[in-house]
Amino acid sequence: MATAESTELIDRFEEFYRTYYRNEIGELAQKYPSEQRSLHVSWGDLYQFDPDLADDYQSQPSQLQEYAEEALRVYDLPIDVGLGQAHVRIDLDDPTEIRAIRAHHRGQLLSVRGIVRKATDVRPKIQQAAFECQRCGTLTRIPQTGGDFQEPHECQGCERQGPFDINFDQSEFVDAQKLRVQESPEGLRGGETPQSIDVHIEDDITGKVTAGDHVRTTGILHLDQQGDGQQKSPIFDVYMDGLSIEVEDEQFEDMDITEADKSAIVELSSQDDIYEQMVESIAPSIYGYDQEKLAMLLQLFSGVTKHLPDESRIRGDMHLLFIGDPGTGKSQLLQYIRHIAPRSVYTSGKGSSSAGLTAAAVRDDFGDGQQWTLEAGALVLADRGIAAVDEIDKMRSEDRSAMHEALEQQTISVSKAGINATLKSRCSLLAAANPKYGRFDRYESIGEQIDLEPALISRFDLIFTVTDEPDPEKDANLADHIIKTNYAGELNTQRTRMTAANVSQDAVDAVTEEVAPTIDPDLLRKYIAYAQREVFPTMTEEAKEAIREFYVDLRAQGAGEDAPVPVTARKLEALVRLAEASARVRLSDAVELEDAERVIEIVRSCLKDIGVDPETGEFDADVVETGTSKSQRDRIRNVRALIEDVGSEYDEGAPIEEVLSRADEVGLDREKAEHEIEQLKRKGEVYEPRTDHLRTT
Repeated sequence: MATAESTELIDRFEEFYRTYYRNEIGELAQKYPSEQRSLHVSWGDLYQFDPDLADDYQSQPSQLQEYAEEALRVYDLPIDVGLGQAHVRIDLDDPTEIRAIRAHHRGQLLSVRGIVRKATDVRPKIQQAAFECQRCGTLTRIPQTGGDFQEPHECQGCERQGPFDINFDQSEFVDAQKLRVQESPEGLRGGETPQSIDVHIEDDITGKVTAGDHVRTTGILHLDQQGDGQQKSPIFDVYMDGLSIEVEDEQFEDMDITEADKSAIVELSSQDDIYEQMVESIAPSIYGYDQEKLAMLLQLFSGVTKHLPDESRIRGDMHLLFIGDPGTGKSQLLQYIRHIAPRSVYTSGKGSSSAGLTAAAVRDDFGDGQQWTLEAGALVLADRGIAAVDEIDKMRSEDRSAMHEALEQQTISVSKAGINATLKSRCSLLAAANPKYGRFDRYESIGEQIDLEPALISRFDLIFTVTDEPDPEKDANLADHIIKTNYAGELNTQRTRMTAANVSQDAVDAVTEEVAPTIDPDLLRKYIAYAQREVFPTMTEEAKEAIREFYVDLRAQGAGEDAPVPVTARKLEALVRLAEASARVRLSDAVELEDAERVIEIVRSCLKDIGVDPETGEFDADVVETGTSKSQRDRIRNVRALIEDVGSEYDEGAPIEEVLSRADEVGLDREKAEHEIEQLKRKGEVYEPRTDHLRTT
């Protein structure tokens, strides 16, 4: 029986609907129940209507949820429709951090924000079970509210204890799904382990999200006792009954950029030396590497993602690869970017599997333990951000191959255990690797020394080689810089940790100023988020012409019959992305000639480092794209032809000595010919029918 208080509350909700949601309820009535079964209500609107009612909803949501839905049922509709099973789904605007959920939140209405780590399939769940007695046929209806399945103790007709069968036609079912929502990477600082919460959702909001989606969900916090059926623990797990769930595709939704921040950002963008200031603000403790730091800065801002009318998509994110000698600070650069990027995920190649990097279908205690669920990996968690992968060369090659699709198509496909799913992975990859033999060999081509598949390498927009060569002047500057950085750290530690230290704050500031970033990291993070959210530059004619000219000039070098292909169209797309990012740094809506020239300079120096055939000194795209330069391919062809020629003169195959002396005659370097023979033997294209004799397969 309804009490006076409950009737009053139902009336208040009805009045609230009439004031704020008259049109929405009319639309719901027209679409109910096939197209729409829920009325979505904002908690802010309810607070504006009646602050006390809104506060009560937050503290006693289970009770008030019933009254809100009852008010919807008795609402006077102009058309003859009953909203008998309609839901009220309230959306709380102010999210609570998952790691801040405590015991006192039990039973309250909460909103959490994060990324869906796992999602089960949508399954039917019984709400009211109708049990039919096998002896007398009496139906007994039992509501299924708790976690366990409730059966009747005895039949209400014959009063015997069964047996009972479930009558499915008379029972009520609802769709149910479980999600595991994990904190977003951008909310984590200092290597914290991300925490997660399970959310149970039902009916029309199921099946809307998948692993990797950024969501905001509102629900009621419940406790679930740990332990098995025999032993129960005094510790409880928390989970949420989700009332509403909303996919947030917005970038960096946690970034709170105030008006004061905006004016600081705009003022900073108008300064003439903005690029120099920003480069100095990236990893100031690492000396030099101005060009590499500029490229990393452009990667942080990223180009513009284009969606074409035919629904195809051109990525705006750019991928960078650093290959360098040990001790050159590659890992530190990666770690710094991880802290400065508004959203980032860091992983090291040695400890990453393909499932941990991309996505996996797993079977574990999540859900009811019997079904496979999708679990998002690092590249999915870094969606719309940066994935920093250190020591990418130390990964197993089958794990690396899982990245190919993620880099170019920016999706990750999973086909396992009957799950065929495609997850989004719209992230930029910043990777670091060591040369194959630990240190660069000046006399071998770069392609030979990179222990990565050519298919993966060719997907990187820029590849930097970081070499460690002695240079007295540079070494002296580097030594000064490292000693100064350490001294600043020593002074600061001494001042904060030693009680009797006679170091003044001014002395610390004076030294720290020399190694401090020009722009505060927090402001730089907001600047990047603001630029990505608000600035979408387009190309001016001058910039288009400069990029076109550079590309056509480079290609012209390969016009001769015997010339290698100097550069592929992938580099042209990279130039466009970089130029757009350069314009974003200035918060400019137009890509100017200066942007085009700036990025042409970077691309030219990268090509000089890595895209040149060391034998001929010419640009050769195949060094990177296929791992074999044109001169090397020609030499392999010539050596094969020599083996075949010589082999036709001898019954038991071509003697190696004879092949090498003929190679000398035609101007092939003996040492290189030996090297190619070894390579051909390794690939199985040449074999030895007897010792020191060769034959082609």
